Amino acid sequence: MAGLVWKLKRFLNAKKSEILKKIRKSKGYFPVKRVIVSVIYYRRTWAKSQLKKNLEEYGKLFVQKYNEFNLLNSLARGLAFIFYKLKFNKTSNFFKSSMQEENGINRHVLFRYLMKELFLYFFIAFIFFFMVFFVNQILLVAENILKKHVPVMDVMRLITYSLPMVIAQSAPFATLVGFLMCLGRLASENEILILRASGQNYRTILKPVLILGILISIVSFFVNDYLLPLGTINYNKLYRSILTSNPAVELESNSIKRTNDKTLVIGDVEGENVSDLIFFDTDNDGGQRIIVADSSMVKKSSAPGVLMKLIMNDASVIMFDQNKKNDYDVLTSENVELNIFESTFLESNRSISPREMTSYDLYKEIKSMKNNAEVTKKKRNQYNLEMAKKFSMPFGSIFFAILALPLALIFGKHNGQTIGLIIGLFISVFYWAVSIVGQIFSSRTGVYGVTTMWAPNIFIGVAGILFYLRLLRK
Repeated sequence: MAGLVWKLKRFLNAKKSEILKKIRKSKGYFPVKRVIVSVIYYRRTWAKSQLKKNLEEYGKLFVQKYNEFNLLNSLARGLAFIFYKLKFNKTSNFFKSSMQEENGINRHVLFRYLMKELFLYFFIAFIFFFMVFFVNQILLVAENILKKHVPVMDVMRLITYSLPMVIAQSAPFATLVGFLMCLGRLASENEILILRASGQNYRTILKPVLILGILISIVSFFVNDYLLPLGTINYNKLYRSILTSNPAVELESNSIKRTNDKTLVIGDVEGENVSDLIFFDTDNDGGQRIIVADSSMVKKSSAPGVLMKLIMNDASVIMFDQNKKNDYDVLTSENVELNIFESTFLESNRSISPREMTSYDLYKEIKSMKNNAEVTKKKRNQYNLEMAKKFSMPFGSIFFAILALPLALIFGKHNGQTIGLIIGLFISVFYWAVSIVGQIFSSRTGVYGVTTMWAPNIFIGVAGILFYLRLLRK
């Protein structure tokens, strides 16, 4: 292609005058040649123009300033000048001293260096926690489903729909552990001491820590608020279709399945055969029913709303009232057919659970519940609890970032990387346990869900501020 262009240019240069005469006489009969000649003419004109030289000089100056990391300093000085003219003296002084000291120390270099190190350690810690939650919550479930001969592609789709939950849970803990390891390494290798000796205060280190913590929280909130409900909806749809086609997926060997008013105790499960099955049921009037069978078979049902049909052999049925426990009825039968409805194991198709809503949808639903007297206090608390979870877990990264800085600088003077990992894992386990206990406690007792979900973050934030004040007093 290059050789063809070179020959064409040579041809045009040799017969330029002749071609121009033909073009003038032809009045448009040679449009291709006219375009080529025009392009060559304007290209030569542009190459000799002063505008091109000026742009090249400005471009070289821009690249030089960027390579020297002075671009943000120039921007800060420009903003300082603008706010000075607007009579905002405090804001002007802030921008004037935000990026570069009077002694010539470039804060932008420090900022970029700290941001790069913090993000690197955060990424490593994120991969670690991602694999832990992925294996613990996803692969174990997939293994149980694969045993029931569910197609591999359906299992892979279930795993994909569950990834937002894993990401949302991993980000806050990765922030704490990653920041502790990074800042601990800087402290143990005396880099923090060098910064302090050069006249920098702890705010120089605190700024990138807080900024990166806020960015992680925003991304984590997007995943938790938008991708998590979307993945939950698709997960439930796919899981419902799997159960409809293969009901035995829900039955695990030597397990107990509990719902609101039903309990199923399961023995050994081999394909469609189930041994030692016990079924506890409570009706709306308080009457209880217990069905016991030595062996049962799980069959798919074609009736709408029925998930599975249990054919129970040599079954015994005991019926009694809680208020009259001495009065009961006993029935025996060689064969009993028991229909298990979809609502026993799955949410109703007509209602959307709070986990499947965004924060905006939850806000509208909670607002409409205030004017509805039929809504129970337990249901309101369930929606408030889910609303609090939308914000408390993602924005926990900010509180962890506040705590990581003083802890790493106080306890990380020797083997800071290892000490940061140990302390970070211990606090992560403690935070996770307190969050789970608070969620269960709020669901069972009806305590306001916002309090229980935000209590760990407030505790972490207060502890971080106290440790930071202790660091400043040193």
